[in-house]
Amino acid sequence: MHKKIIVFGNSGSGKSTLAKTLQKQHQLAHLDLDTLAWQTTEPPSRKPLSESQAAINQFMADNEAWVIEGCYGDLLAWVSPQASHAVFMNLPVDLCQQNARSRPWEPHKYPSKAKQDANLPMLLDWIAQYTKRDDDFSFSQHQALFQQFTGSKLMMVENWQDFSDF
Repeated sequence: MHKKIIVFGNSGSGKSTLAKTLQKQHQLAHLDLDTLAWQTTEPPSRKPLSESQAAINQFMADNEAWVIEGCYGDLLAWVSPQASHAVFMNLPVDLCQQNARSRPWEPHKYPSKAKQDANLPMLLDWIAQYTKRDDDFSFSQHQALFQQFTGSKLMMVENWQDFSDF
């Protein structure tokens, strides 16, 4: 059976790091939802949901085995029925903030390290609001997605848990 894994959680929870590890470990295609969820406008705005869903559908059609990661509850709910595995990165907010402070430059998200660093105060505040918000990026949305998922699932509550049997 081909693994089809979704990884979700708060910003800074380690989704990308885990997805890249799973990609290598299981020879999976990798999709970071950040790369298809946003328009290239200033300020950034979300693409229409149907456009993001079409891109996800194309990715899944092109790849038999994959890992898809992000914090977008609406997009993850779209993917969830096709996934065989789910990982909820449910780390404490302070640990997510610590991870965000130490993350390397993400060139697929920011044109420069300086731009990424300039966005850090906003990101830290965004991370802090995770359990208080009730939007597509919130703890409540991720918790509901995890509870409703019917495949193999794992909740991670610290940076490096053993998931070798996953």
